[in-house]
Amino acid sequence: MSKFETRLAELGVTLPDAPAPAANYVPYVRIGDLVHVSGQISMKDGAFLTGKLGQTMTAEEGALAARSCAIALLAQVKAACDGDLDRLQRVVKLVGFVNSTDAFGDQPKVINGASDFMVEALGEAGRHARSAVSAASLPFGVAVEIEGIFQIK
Repeated sequence: MSKFETRLAELGVTLPDAPAPAANYVPYVRIGDLVHVSGQISMKDGAFLTGKLGQTMTAEEGALAARSCAIALLAQVKAACDGDLDRLQRVVKLVGFVNSTDAFGDQPKVINGASDFMVEALGEAGRHARSAVSAASLPFGVAVEIEGIFQIK
């Protein structure tokens, strides 16, 4: 088991199989030592985690949804690394989209669920640049979608 997967296990997390794309795109693209991972949507127990922040969900619930996206992102990175997550050198950037009302302004708190998880699971390699933006709606009504850029060896 890789050092990162050992740390994930300590956190009670087992990476799922990398989710298949939902439309006409690929789940990730490798360019040199960078892996660009397509947006991963919030899921729980194999079902879409839906809701609108500021209406049906709190920022804390949204942060848990963002955490689920981070786990899916790492599953895609593991697939891009031919199953060897230890090839991951660092998280470069996350871009988070939050399904939220016009009045909701805590998008950063929601995406912290993914950012905090990356640092907790990966240590310094998990520190990254980031954007957190509002969206009027997201595919399938999910609460959060996050894409990422990762450096691998």
